Amino acid sequence: MNKYLNHIVFEKISQLSNYLKIESFVVGGFVRDCLIIEKAKFKDIDIVCNKDAITLANLLAKELKIKDVTIFKNFGTAMIKYEHIHIEFINARKEYYEQSSRKPKIKYGSLIDDQNRRDFTINAMSISLNKKNFGELIDPFKGQNDLKEKIIKTPLDPDKTFSDDPLRMFRAVRFANQLNFNIEKETLLSIKRNRQRIEILSNERIIDEFEKILLCKKPSIGLKLLFDLGILKIFFAEFYDLHGTEKINNHSHKDNFYHTLEVINNVRKKSNNIWLIWSALLHDIAKPKTKRYCEKEGWTFHGHEYVGSKMVPKIFKKLKLPLNDNMKYVQKLVLLHLRLIPLTKKNVTDSAFRRIIFEAGNDINDLYVLCEADITSKNKEKVNKYLNNIEFVKSKIEEIEKKDKLRNFQPPVDGKIIMQTFNLKPSKLVGEIKFKIREAILNGDINNNKKEAENYMYKIGKELKIYT
Repeated sequence: MNKYLNHIVFEKISQLSNYLKIESFVVGGFVRDCLIIEKAKFKDIDIVCNKDAITLANLLAKELKIKDVTIFKNFGTAMIKYEHIHIEFINARKEYYEQSSRKPKIKYGSLIDDQNRRDFTINAMSISLNKKNFGELIDPFKGQNDLKEKIIKTPLDPDKTFSDDPLRMFRAVRFANQLNFNIEKETLLSIKRNRQRIEILSNERIIDEFEKILLCKKPSIGLKLLFDLGILKIFFAEFYDLHGTEKINNHSHKDNFYHTLEVINNVRKKSNNIWLIWSALLHDIAKPKTKRYCEKEGWTFHGHEYVGSKMVPKIFKKLKLPLNDNMKYVQKLVLLHLRLIPLTKKNVTDSAFRRIIFEAGNDINDLYVLCEADITSKNKEKVNKYLNNIEFVKSKIEEIEKKDKLRNFQPPVDGKIIMQTFNLKPSKLVGEIKFKIREAILNGDINNNKKEAENYMYKIGKELKIYT
């Protein structure tokens, strides 16, 4: 295993451990990734010591001339950053859990104690950094074999592993998705038995793992696993409720859950923007609420984009996602995801294109990605037709935007000018005048410049009898 340790960090840790008369090991993801891809990833390195982890971190920082050492005294851990590498030092420990809490009681222990508390066998391997056996792989749970077999399996009793920290159920799904592994049968059954335990987790911790699933190359694998295991229904019922079809009088509709999985996959192929992926996940979220049956049309979901955009803040708040511009971005894309379709019809006025440019702003390209991803038909002829329609819309929008300069449009006449011109105080009337000027520009009644906007403002003033 020495070939994976050809870096000054490991050399220095080994020397300093010998000086302190302690034992140290590199553990976890670094070891796993080395064995999977046969190439060391120097990004995140976890070091376990039998004692004095903080002392070792401080000495290493001094040797490598690193000024900042982050110390967590309560946990006996320390972290330093060297070049692009994050190195965490921790004392080997045992963990004891109470049924009602995720927070463990900690007691210092040996390397094997530390390996026993790991989530999966593939993460429970370690490599010695000690002088006597430098580079030796320590693998008490046959993690190397599970890597070869592509299996996710707990080191100890899975019921205890998942009961102690239910987040490990999400991590099992995530690793299965990331690595294209299978979850071992008993481990899988244990997740089903213990799934209700996720209720003790904070949504912040869940979302951290959930978003790692969304950022996998093919997120549908992990999302389908969460669905099959009954986990999705517990923590994200709105997403789960998309599942299912209904048939009346030979009229049926597609399964919106599986459709959404395809859309997410399609977006992920083109982007790693997590908020664009969230937009894909939520684009049809209101279909269960808006589903109606009519004999002539069959199943309809009228207004699901509008209702869905109203649901976004509530979902974000419940899941503890940020209630900031990222939420507004998702809300906007959910609202607009059907707006390109009408623009492909004949006799569409330029004003319709101006409005989508105005409403989408700088996010217009992301809207294209979402709209293209939303095409999940198995009919290649249909797909090509829809894609060609979107290309037409793109070229038309580009043409109009270049001519009218409407990207992130702000009326050339603002509220301050309106108040000064008509001697008005801040009021609803000022907003109404500003709105009318904006509408005139978007409708193509006037051009997007200050002179025409001011002339139109005077016209409105005369109509309202506040200007002579």
